[in-house]
Amino acid sequence: MPAIAQAQEIWPSRPIRLLVGFPPGAAADLTARLAAPLISDRLGQTIIVENRPGAGSSLAAEVVARAAPDGYTLFLASAANVTGQLMQPSPGVDLRRDFAAIATLTELPNILVVHPSLGVHSVAELIAYAKARSDQVFYGSTGIGTVPHLSGQLFAQLAGANLVHVPYPGSAQAMTDLVSGRVQMMFAPASTARPQMEAGKVVALATSGAHRTELAPGLPTVAESGLGGFDTSIWFGLVAPVRTPSSFIDRLAAATAAATDSAGLRARCQDQGMDVLSSDPVQFAALIQREFEKWAEVVRTIGSGTR
Repeated sequence: MPAIAQAQEIWPSRPIRLLVGFPPGAAADLTARLAAPLISDRLGQTIIVENRPGAGSSLAAEVVARAAPDGYTLFLASAANVTGQLMQPSPGVDLRRDFAAIATLTELPNILVVHPSLGVHSVAELIAYAKARSDQVFYGSTGIGTVPHLSGQLFAQLAGANLVHVPYPGSAQAMTDLVSGRVQMMFAPASTARPQMEAGKVVALATSGAHRTELAPGLPTVAESGLGGFDTSIWFGLVAPVRTPSSFIDRLAAATAAATDSAGLRARCQDQGMDVLSSDPVQFAALIQREFEKWAEVVRTIGSGTR
């Protein structure tokens, strides 16, 4: 016991690994690399970002879940871990059971964009358009089970419309087909949507988050536009293996809170189309639970045959 107590007093005494389940350049990777130096400064130890892409970031999650709960291995969790877990019949790890929430870092809002040929300029007009053309409105996504895919499912469910899902390998490919008119709408990451919005090649109707994005403050949310409760931003946050000492979690949370309060981080995130999202461990754990409850219902509609 004295040795354990001494180890906790001097933590962290060596570099900390932060595993990211997506490749370099992805929004998750950018979040980790922008925030890590600021958190490191407040802990007095380097945080090394390590990319372990694959299986929607579940491979990296499994590595961290099995790591020693000593505060030296962290994972950048995201909404993708919730939807990915729900889409798998036997997931290898459980985000709620196998991890301790630390704090959120950023969120990447999706922008609901449509092809100009639809002639719609609001969510209400899009709903009316889709209801009048059942199974004739195609929406693109970044793949089956991804947040953009399930965002379309949730939109259809709340709007009472039938939409046809068209999955793509990534947002760039989906946006290419939206611009060409092969699909009519999509929930696109803000960083992907912005250039096409500015060029007038797509029409932006709303942002998918619970609040307006700093990237386009004049754009209403989908919830404000009539579909109450709609919130499908892609969030990113730090978690540690379950049973990590609470004193470590508290220090990490405090350091993360100081980082997200930095004006410099907010400005750099906004340049990348992301908003800073701050929370403490309790609030982050509650967010994860709400996300499971929300997406579980959407996944059930897919299982019952709803498109």
